[in-house]
Amino acid sequence: MVTAGDFRNGMTFEEDGNVLQIVEFQHVKPGKGAAFVRTKVRNVITGSVVEKSYNPTAKFPTAFVERKDMEYSYSDGDLYYFMDSETYELVPINASEVDDNFKFVKENMICKILSYKGKVFGVEPPNFVELEVTQTDPGFKGDTATNATKPATLETGAEVRVPLFIDIGDVVRIDTRTQEYMERVNK
Repeated sequence: MVTAGDFRNGMTFEEDGNVLQIVEFQHVKPGKGAAFVRTKVRNVITGSVVEKSYNPTAKFPTAFVERKDMEYSYSDGDLYYFMDSETYELVPINASEVDDNFKFVKENMICKILSYKGKVFGVEPPNFVELEVTQTDPGFKGDTATNATKPATLETGAEVRVPLFIDIGDVVRIDTRTQEYMERVNK
């Protein structure tokens, strides 16, 4: 059991049959009236985010979300197949369970599969990936001093904004959480 007064970011708990994860929390002590905890919680199954207030003494059962490393194998229509590296079993996951940042994942990358009581509800790609640029406008020598960017298509088909000096064939590091270019990787 966890009390609302003990809430921390990333903590998961059950309420009314739903599994909720704390996105943000704030302990509020108004001049008049009782203290309360203002939170922003995300339903881990549906992905919806709502703001709620709780009494600091309210108790909730802790929800244990399983995070398992699996290797992305291939996709077939609306299904993505992940291999369990211990049992070599292929696990199909529906496209609706995959976030937008999955577009940076290529075959054989290790991802975290999130499940609650055996039901898969999400896939976390690696925080940073290194991908080759397959299509972009040509770069020019000396285009390094400005913060100007141009669109580039990566080997997975994803598009990002990159600095002007990036050329086709360059390998770039992408932060999958922000979906932004980080740096060029030396070969």
